[in-house]
Amino acid sequence: MEARQTIRYERDGHVARITLDRPERGNGLTRQLIEELAAAVEHADLDPQVRVILLAGNGTGFCGGYDLVDSAETLGRGPTAEDAPAGAPTDAAVMAANHDPEAIWDPMVDHGMMRRNVRAFMTLFHAATPVVCKVHGFCVGGGTDLALCSDLLLIADDAKIGYPPARVWGAPTTAMWTTRLGPQRAKRLLFTGDCLSGAEALTWGLAIEAPPADRLDERTEALVQRIARLPLNQLQMMKLLVNQQVHDQGTYATQLLGTVFDGVARHTAEGYAFQARAAEAGFRRAVRERDEPFGDAGRSTFKG
Repeated sequence: MEARQTIRYERDGHVARITLDRPERGNGLTRQLIEELAAAVEHADLDPQVRVILLAGNGTGFCGGYDLVDSAETLGRGPTAEDAPAGAPTDAAVMAANHDPEAIWDPMVDHGMMRRNVRAFMTLFHAATPVVCKVHGFCVGGGTDLALCSDLLLIADDAKIGYPPARVWGAPTTAMWTTRLGPQRAKRLLFTGDCLSGAEALTWGLAIEAPPADRLDERTEALVQRIARLPLNQLQMMKLLVNQQVHDQGTYATQLLGTVFDGVARHTAEGYAFQARAAEAGFRRAVRERDEPFGDAGRSTFKG
């Protein structure tokens, strides 16, 4: 694998360990991190010694979602990826121009950019190798795409997980909430942008275990080592068997809608107002103002 700057990768026996490694930014998702993650998953999936992939995050939390400070505060006028041809939907200049409220928005340019992120997140789902996701601290916004596209979720009982961007400026692009929770509970979270604690995630069936934070590593290790005892071909067959039913429920069509709606949400009057506020006061301030009326800014999982 090429040198990685935003994740760590190591193989320990039959376990491939992928760790998001931007702790100073809450492991916020950037194009580089997303690409490095997808490449690491593919590398692990091709390794005949790997029987389970463990996804985790470095620092105080698993993932705080997209690193939107640049796109929200500066309207996306950041550096262009080295491999993005001029005029590509991943070109920073193209994205900035397409988010200009005074210009005409081209939804397919937006979709061209976001669908690549969805494709990368879904490498966790499509990998033949089982993926276990370990969440501590927080997993919000785009970070939930990683957790929900994984096969099994273990979360500390005091962690926070949910999709607050449902309140403004976002829609869940991988659209896995209904698959994982069922329609009524998915609506309960997406109609409010409320989050669950790890303990609640276990009760709701989103996680398979929610140990105390000081036992999360221990319980995760017990699970991945137990999975690693099975032959790789058996694990691959079991994952494909279950995932086929998820596919048959219309995953592709729902993700297409979710990705388009995510672009729409950033180009409504409310979406433009949120971005303008972020440009004026800073993204963190804008998010706090979004969440304070609900009483759950920061680490809180208050629900009224």
